[in-house]
Amino acid sequence: MQIPSSLAINGYDRARDAAQPDAPAQPRAEAAFGQAMGSFVSGLQANEQAATASMVSGADPHAMVQALADTELAVQTAVSVRDRVVEAYLEILRMPV
Repeated sequence: MQIPSSLAINGYDRARDAAQPDAPAQPRAEAAFGQAMGSFVSGLQANEQAATASMVSGADPHAMVQALADTELAVQTAVSVRDRVVEAYLEILRMPV
């Protein structure tokens, strides 16, 4: 039977945490992911507001183009992360039980 190294590492981490109850708790991955998504959404909103302000006020067209380019890059990054998460999930589903 083959055990992926990531499962072994997670098992060792859990065993270490159980053996050291006085150690300070490490931040959970869910919290870090939530913070990353929160900053991602706030960045998208800021870029959207900058692009809208540039279009409405007719101010600096360069700022509008820059905001739109930043938004496009952020969306492409989010799609790439989503694709990797789906790929990892499908890989887990293919593992023999």
